[in-house]
Amino acid sequence: MGNIHIMDEFLSNKIAAGEVVERPASVVKELVENAVDAGSTSIEVILEEAGLRSIQVIDNGSGMDEEDALISFQRHATSKIMNEHDLFRIRTLGFRGEALASIASVSKVTLATSNGESGVEVYLEGGHVQSKKPGPLRKGTDITVAQLFYNTPARLKYMKTIQTELGHTIDLMNRLALCYPMISFKLVHHDHELLKTNGRGDLRQVLAAIYGVANAKKMVHFEGETQDYKIEGYATIPEITRASKNYMSIFVNGRWVRHFTVQKSLIDAYHTYLPIGRFPIAVIHIEGDPFLTDVNVHPSKQQIRLSKEADLMKLIEESLHKSVRSVMQAPEIVKKPKKSVSSSEQINFWKGLDYQNTPMEQYGDKPRVKPGAVQRLEECPNEEQQKISRPDLNEEGFRQPETWEQIKERDVDFQSMQQSPDEEDVIEKESLELNEVVETIEPDELLNDQEPFPMLEIVGQIHGTYIVAQSEDGFYLIDQHAAQERIKYEFFKDMVGEVNSGERQLLLLPLTFHYAADEALHLIENQEALAEVGVFLEEFGQHSFIIREYPTWFPKGMEQEIIEDLIEQVLKKRKTDIKKLREAAAIMMSCKRSIKANHYLDLQQMERLLQDLKKCVNPFTCPHGRPVIVHFRTYEIEKMFKRVM
Repeated sequence: MGNIHIMDEFLSNKIAAGEVVERPASVVKELVENAVDAGSTSIEVILEEAGLRSIQVIDNGSGMDEEDALISFQRHATSKIMNEHDLFRIRTLGFRGEALASIASVSKVTLATSNGESGVEVYLEGGHVQSKKPGPLRKGTDITVAQLFYNTPARLKYMKTIQTELGHTIDLMNRLALCYPMISFKLVHHDHELLKTNGRGDLRQVLAAIYGVANAKKMVHFEGETQDYKIEGYATIPEITRASKNYMSIFVNGRWVRHFTVQKSLIDAYHTYLPIGRFPIAVIHIEGDPFLTDVNVHPSKQQIRLSKEADLMKLIEESLHKSVRSVMQAPEIVKKPKKSVSSSEQINFWKGLDYQNTPMEQYGDKPRVKPGAVQRLEECPNEEQQKISRPDLNEEGFRQPETWEQIKERDVDFQSMQQSPDEEDVIEKESLELNEVVETIEPDELLNDQEPFPMLEIVGQIHGTYIVAQSEDGFYLIDQHAAQERIKYEFFKDMVGEVNSGERQLLLLPLTFHYAADEALHLIENQEALAEVGVFLEEFGQHSFIIREYPTWFPKGMEQEIIEDLIEQVLKKRKTDIKKLREAAAIMMSCKRSIKANHYLDLQQMERLLQDLKKCVNPFTCPHGRPVIVHFRTYEIEKMFKRVM
């Protein structure tokens, strides 16, 4: 007898289920797409335990009679295609005829459906029909999938937490609602309504339901058309960004797809308008001849091939860029009101960092040195001119020390030291690499074996960027930006660890944040973790939060930006580690407004910087792992000049 045999039908259905039914969200996708194909105008999804216990989908579509209801659970049963030519003209979401058979093989299914003339109710277990009886005559379909994976425990044990599985379903329903604004969608989990759209066909209203009214108001409409394609969509203005590309939804002929090239075109449309590593919220609908698309690429049907792709990408980029450019305008220059310092810890910290408290205006008159030249403090060029333009300098050309009362009076802090244009990309990139840094940064506890901080005599400054100092065994270059980052990092690391015992500042107007339903659930789950780093979220209506207060040691003027960045850190990481989040918070705040390149410091400021650096646990690297100090030994210098062999 031969070794090859025909596989049992129910076994083959279970194997097919492995391709089609990965998790509860996969079941919801197939059932809701069937409801859409049936011409429904209202679709309701009801879940228990994120769908693992029960998934119920109710629609008002065309429904089925008894014969079709029974055939629909057989493998390869479909009403969408009749021959091979139909594969190249697919306009429906489902067409393979595998979904219901695969779902039924790993669950217990109850189907009640009617075409308006006759109704039937069918019950199946593991793909086998157990009972059949007349059903209600309400036109449409009501299908319930219970005990998913009950007969495949190996699959069940790989399911994630309830919150994770529910998040996948919410994300799916959000995209279906964005794809079909003319259909009313409702998603309920344990009697809690997670999504509801009105089905009036207004895409902006759907955007408001998902991303919040405030974000929807700041989205621009764009559209375009070529001989082959027509596009239309909405995208946020440049001031509304996210740290993930997941907020860009792409729909081709009514199907949500993942398409790297289309995604890249959306991003390229914002060229020079977005910070590096930030992305817009965008929704794009692409319509074209089905003959130009191939959706039969993957069982999940989330991948697609497009013909004449280059023309489509050009259309997307030009259309969106035109709309975004039309709303761009010069930002208003608003003078910030003076703020009083309310934390004794913050006062002591800023007081100790006097070298930071010089406004940029006072550096503007200082003469720049020629490229490659070293600025010696005792021989600064144009000293007389400096004394006239800078009355704060003493007879030796150094800045007059201020009293702490003077500093508090004019309320200067290092926030006023504006970022140098040629340093912006570097600093932004460092901020964006926080996740990787937290994973790889060398622990400070391991630095005890390093050489002690050397005794240094300051010589001068190169290009307003590097401090030059000397000792008995050579000279040193100190990166002033990296040095201050290290100092601030260790300060904020201590503050974050004591966040619940420090002082807080009440906001005059609370900050309000709006998120999609799955994001809101994730934030609720991680409220305690966020509170550990100074983000005190309070629920404020559906999918919205407010913040009434923040720790007084947050960098002044950067409070909202810090809070938004920390929330994004939590949203990007589905599993939040409090220790790593604290580390990321400290690194993030140390990056904000540190002394940048081309900022000239006087002798007292440089000395104070080195004194504070010397007190650090690890004064030799910045929080990102870059060196703070580079040492040139005397022997190496003499060898370069051939004084020694």
